[in-house]
Amino acid sequence: MRPKFQLPYVAALLIMVLLLGSAQADKILPYQIHQKKLSNGLNVVTVPYDSPGLAAFYIVVRVGARDEVEKGVTGFAHFFEHMMFRGTEKYSKEEYSAILKSVGAAANANTTQDRTLYHMTGNAEKLELMFELEADRFQNLKYPEIDFKTEAGAVKGEYTKNYASPYMQLYEGMKNTAFDKHTYKHTTMGFFDDIVDMPNQYDYSLTFFERFYRPEYCTIVVVGDVTVDQVNGLAKKYFGDWKPGSHVSDIPVEPKQQETRYYHLQNGGIPPLVQLNYKSPAFSDKEIDMPALDVMSTILFSQTSDLFKKLVLEERKARFIGGGAGDSRDPNLFTIQASLIDKADMQYVKDEIVKAIEKAQASGVTAEELKRTKSNLKYSFAMGIDSPGSIAQTLSHYIQLTGDPESLNRTYANYDKVTNEDIMMVAKKYFVPTGLTIATISPDAEGGVK
Repeated sequence: MRPKFQLPYVAALLIMVLLLGSAQADKILPYQIHQKKLSNGLNVVTVPYDSPGLAAFYIVVRVGARDEVEKGVTGFAHFFEHMMFRGTEKYSKEEYSAILKSVGAAANANTTQDRTLYHMTGNAEKLELMFELEADRFQNLKYPEIDFKTEAGAVKGEYTKNYASPYMQLYEGMKNTAFDKHTYKHTTMGFFDDIVDMPNQYDYSLTFFERFYRPEYCTIVVVGDVTVDQVNGLAKKYFGDWKPGSHVSDIPVEPKQQETRYYHLQNGGIPPLVQLNYKSPAFSDKEIDMPALDVMSTILFSQTSDLFKKLVLEERKARFIGGGAGDSRDPNLFTIQASLIDKADMQYVKDEIVKAIEKAQASGVTAEELKRTKSNLKYSFAMGIDSPGSIAQTLSHYIQLTGDPESLNRTYANYDKVTNEDIMMVAKKYFVPTGLTIATISPDAEGGVK
């Protein structure tokens, strides 16, 4: 939802530039982030924002598929995204939905490998009611085994629906191939055998909730027509007595990959596809690696890149090409993929991608490309943080990675520091054959790409 009054794009951009050039010059977010840690470990983040009558209320739970370390019980972080809407003794599922509707609020949730996020946006005058509803279900969620089995069945149905997509099949197989030990080996949904067995894991579900739905794992983010004192007071009133836990996930360390790996999906019903997945670093707001990789991926693999123009527009060998790395708490993957016109061009396209990488390793990029890309990445991002929801969503992303929303400002400050030497450094460091997993789709029994 956008602010009520819209400015023309150019005027908005000028205002953003002025804001970024003011006292907040070193920060991409031109609004102050207020943080307060309660005695039980719950972090409370408030960003007052000029959105009359509107507030976004987010709760970041720093638990995702990454934390599913025990054999046979993957998928439970995602499962609780569903289960948390089943109601409590105080507010049934139906009552919860009716109350939200009555105050004009919309609530939802989603799960990634590193966190589970619950969010609602609605009438700022009803902020206390939002706190009451969320505090109740986070501290008092209870469900009988029959409800658990029903929701576990729904999760299986969701998996089956998603897995009908060949691209999801490729993603699951590629992840399982690329990782040996780390829990990024399985998707957010979990391994299929575990999902099938999930209805039998009622007791484990109680253990999972008891472990992770604790204040030390959570951050409340409120953005909009609110005050800091108001938010902190409500957080203490409704969440202050929430008891902390003691569980810490023991995440296995992924051993160093020693050779190129391959995963192939035989499917003639969709266009051929080649995907290069290189091991990439964990997110850090202190190191230059991730910003440098972001800049490099934009220059090499975006729709304005030389490679895109050659393979897609001129030679017409690919339908599209793109690449990049997502932020994650632990080392993960930088993925480059191309959808092809003809399967016979798979090796050629793969070789052209590698040539573009090798050029970056040898000479980097031009000064003009570097300057233009850094500016575009920074200001495109700045123009997108224009509502309570978009601000809360963005802060939640960085909270999941470090626990600190100020990581957003530190990260974007690093983009200004990226040099051509940094581009060459990350190209040499991460784009190596021993860190590569090649995934392909074609009608053939084998991928046929070396």
